[in-house]
Order: sequence, then structure tokens, then C-alpha cells
Amino acid sequence: MKLMILGAGFSGKAIGRICGSTFDSVGGTTRKQANFTTLEAAGIQPSIFDGTQISGALSEALRDVTHLVQSISPGEDGDGFLKLVPNLKTFMPKLVWAGYLSTIGVYGDHKGAWVDEEAPTTPLSARAKERVVAESQWLDAGARENIAVAVLRLSGIYGPGRNAFVNLSDGTARRLVKKDQVFNRIRCEDIGRVTAFLIERKLGGIYNVTDAEPAPAQDVVEYAARLMGIDVPPDTPFEQAELSPMARSFYAENKRVSNARLRGIGFEFLYPNYRVSLENMWAEQSWKG
Repeated sequence: MKLMILGAGFSGKAIGRICGSTFDSVGGTTRKQANFTTLEAAGIQPSIFDGTQISGALSEALRDVTHLVQSISPGEDGDGFLKLVPNLKTFMPKLVWAGYLSTIGVYGDHKGAWVDEEAPTTPLSARAKERVVAESQWLDAGARENIAVAVLRLSGIYGPGRNAFVNLSDGTARRLVKKDQVFNRIRCEDIGRVTAFLIERKLGGIYNVTDAEPAPAQDVVEYAARLMGIDVPPDTPFEQAELSPMARSFYAENKRVSNARLRGIGFEFLYPNYRVSLENMWAEQSWKG
């Protein structure tokens, strides 16, 4: 069996590391050859893919792929890979399963209420609207070509190398406070473990890949600071904060996202909340990545 990860970035490398032992080989794409070393360190055989064309080398790498993960953001007209490869089995005749990494941003704002996979998708941002289109394209392709397609709706991704400890260490951490605002999170290793779980069971469908405890962003920063034994940064009221348009758009959405579907089919999250995860990274001193 061969796994290919399109856009093997932070989440993709975690998927490669965790799923690697299941497969004869794991491939991954990147836009820059400078990234080859980090992919190889994760056990991923790198290929160049700039999103505009399928090169001869990539076509050859896709030929024996049995399982595919798409982690590249879509564009205004949907998923770029499907635009280039409208018939998946033309390039990957052995393909039996595909995973599409999406976002809980497709749910939009629910004013702090709980949502599950049956909730309507009412995205606010342009990028989340593009994700809704791409999700449908992948699910349609799977139904059309008899391929199990799983849509993984990810919450805020963090892990070794990308976390509150890093932000506190480099002086960028802020306790940005907006009344009643909460966020879900997901550790990158659990993204890899969910992927492996769905592959092993040949499962398609839509799944919220998220922790079980949505919490205010400032609580995470405070908990990390206390573990580090340093001063907790002061509160910054949201109304007074200078934020990029993208960062501000995250605070425009407030919801609590349930992972009950995955737990209901037997998946156990290794990091069910931010406290367990931060304690683990601090005890192992793995937070730097």
C-alpha cells in the first residue's frame, strides 16, 4: 500500500509519521525543494507540486497510490487537484480511500452553541466557503468513482513546534479576551491518529476532528505560563487589540464543536483537552518541536 499526502505541511507531516508503519511507502508534495529534508525526516518521499500542473515525476509517484490525503487549500473555483485530475483513478488506478482536510470554519458562527456534523454549513469567511465547495467535490468524486472519501473538519491545529509555550518563549503570546468566546483545538498527532483509524476501517463520511473541551484562548496561555513557571501575560481586551483581518475573522465565529461521532465509532483521543496536551509537551520537553 502507498499513501500520498498532497501538501505535506504541519498536519501532513504528522500524518506521515503516524501512518508510516502501515504503508510500504509514504509520499508527500511540497512547492519547494528546500522542504525536502524535513519531509524525509518524517519518513515522507517528497515530490514537487505547485498546484498548477501534474508533472511527469508526480504522475509516476501517483501511479501506485492506494490512499490519498488532500491538505492543500482550495481556491475560488474549488479544489485545485480535482480540477487537474477530474478522474482520480486515471492517475491512481489503485486508489481506495481519500481524506480531505477541511475546517470547522465551515459551520460559521453559532453564538457559542454546540454543533455536530449534522449542523448546517453557514461559513462566514471566503476561505471557509471555498472549503464547503471542495468538500462537496471530494464527496461527489468518491461516490462517482467508488472511493471511500472522509472529510476531516479540523479545529485549531497545534503541537510540538506550534503552541502556547513557543509563543510565550518568543514573546508573542497574548491573553486576548473577548467575552464568552471559546475555541476548539486539535493536536497534530491526533489528526494523524484519526487518519490512521479511518484508513484501517475503510471509513468515509464527515468527521469533526477536535478536542472535547472548547475553551477561551486566554486560558490556554495562562495554563502554559503556569507550567513554565513564568508570569502570565496581562489581559488584552479584544476591542483594543491590533489584529490582522484573518485573525479578527477567527473571533467572529463562536461555537462549541462536538467530536461525539468519532468517539461513538471507537476512536479515543490521546489529547482530549489542552491541559492534558500541554502537560505532556512540558513533561517531555517536546514543545519546541
